[in-house]
Amino acid sequence: MPEPEESHNGVQPEPNPQGLTDQNPNPQPEPQSNPEPVHAAQARSEPEPRSEADPAVNNDADLSETAIRSNHTVDANPPAQPQLRKDEGNRTFTMRELLNGLKNESEPDKEDSNSPRTHQSQQQQQQQTQQNNAAMELINSVVGADEEGRSRQRILTFAARRYATAIERNPDDYDALYNWALVLQESADNVSPDSTSPSKDALLEEACKKYDEATCLCPTLHDAFYNWAIAISDRAKMRGRTKEAEELWKQATRNYEKAVQLNWNSPQALNNWGLALQELSAIVPVREKQKIVRTAISKFRAAIQLQFDFHRAIYNLGTVLYGLAEDTLRTGGSANAQEVSPNELYSQSAIYIAAAHALKPNYSVYSSALRLVRSMLPLPHLKIGYLTAPPAGKSLAPHNDWKRSEFILDHERLQQVPKGEQRQVPQTLAGRSTDAANGDKKTIKVDIADIVSVSACADLTLPPGAGLCIDTIHEPVYLVADSWESLDGWLDAVRLVYTIYVRGKSDVLAGIIAG
Repeated sequence: MPEPEESHNGVQPEPNPQGLTDQNPNPQPEPQSNPEPVHAAQARSEPEPRSEADPAVNNDADLSETAIRSNHTVDANPPAQPQLRKDEGNRTFTMRELLNGLKNESEPDKEDSNSPRTHQSQQQQQQQTQQNNAAMELINSVVGADEEGRSRQRILTFAARRYATAIERNPDDYDALYNWALVLQESADNVSPDSTSPSKDALLEEACKKYDEATCLCPTLHDAFYNWAIAISDRAKMRGRTKEAEELWKQATRNYEKAVQLNWNSPQALNNWGLALQELSAIVPVREKQKIVRTAISKFRAAIQLQFDFHRAIYNLGTVLYGLAEDTLRTGGSANAQEVSPNELYSQSAIYIAAAHALKPNYSVYSSALRLVRSMLPLPHLKIGYLTAPPAGKSLAPHNDWKRSEFILDHERLQQVPKGEQRQVPQTLAGRSTDAANGDKKTIKVDIADIVSVSACADLTLPPGAGLCIDTIHEPVYLVADSWESLDGWLDAVRLVYTIYVRGKSDVLAGIIAG
């Protein structure tokens, strides 16, 4: 699928459509494998180097409607102080933040005779100096593509000298190591494609070494693990679908996992983790692919649960579901009745892509992808499916009174289909025709505007199954999904429609499903 471009200076550019070549003649979303880290001087958006991992997309490129790409970019609004950028996978520091204290000082502080360096052995000092010199040679040889790039590189070089001096004075200064790694990563991004300077890979490799050293000294430095994963992802993308790339993607996923363990409240890290898993799934043997893909789905879903309007993760989830549908169809469909059919996966994919477009209607990437999948929605609705419900107005009814009936969801409400008003859903969309709903004459209806919260629930007053609670300004509404996987779909769909409503974009969603 196409993906939004990365933002380089804290300003998010509009994503441009790009078509992904698929192995199959049919259109298929593939992970955009370009997570980019945000370097010290530059904030990027999605998958990942910079504060967050995000792939970049060519500006104003036309999306081929025969392929869907996953979105690796994250919106970036540089924070006032080092931290993961919100809604964008950029690095924790912008150039301005990184060099804030440096521009006011013309010379490095004189070395203290009592500093740790004086206690180093001669051999250790020489080794440290050699490493510093090698890194400085890499940075000094970078030439920006334009005047802006050359100016930025001069600042990066100045910063690198300061960090090198700090590390020579105190090899245990993990902050200096971390910041130097950011400078190296930013310098790699500043390498002109047709330049004769050292390769981007050499700079990224050196940045990875600095991140490694910093995290050895401070194992709780989650920002370092995050940006390290972005740097590794960039190196993996340079190697295509090779064994070496597979190992690098595995390293990247391990570092994202560590970053999330240390800072669980980071939707950007979860999104980039999902992107790295998506890239890995395209390289590993077929027998391992589905497990990795399903893990990627769980990461995107977790990112959305932390930030309901995280449109890039929403879009990425749509593309990975599309790819899973293609794979399932190619291998002959579901292995058993308990698994989701390819047609249902296509429909789920369309829901997420439609939601991403509704949240960001000006993103050409999303609108192009929507043209490919819109027909997979159960129009004129967003979602149709079965839930077990109590008699209308009697949420505490005996279990025997609860009936499995059909529900429809659109931009305005979730509503039970009245008994006798049977809806025939095309076989190609839902995998089977619906039966007449078993609900009572009076039906359950939940207006999106009345929703307070939506959550999973487990309560003995509910029949066996996956409980769903929709709390409204009037009273809570309890329903039961057929399975926990089905519940995830309903939870996400209702939350997304509500999020679109509170963001004032319901008219966009209405236009999607009503044409």
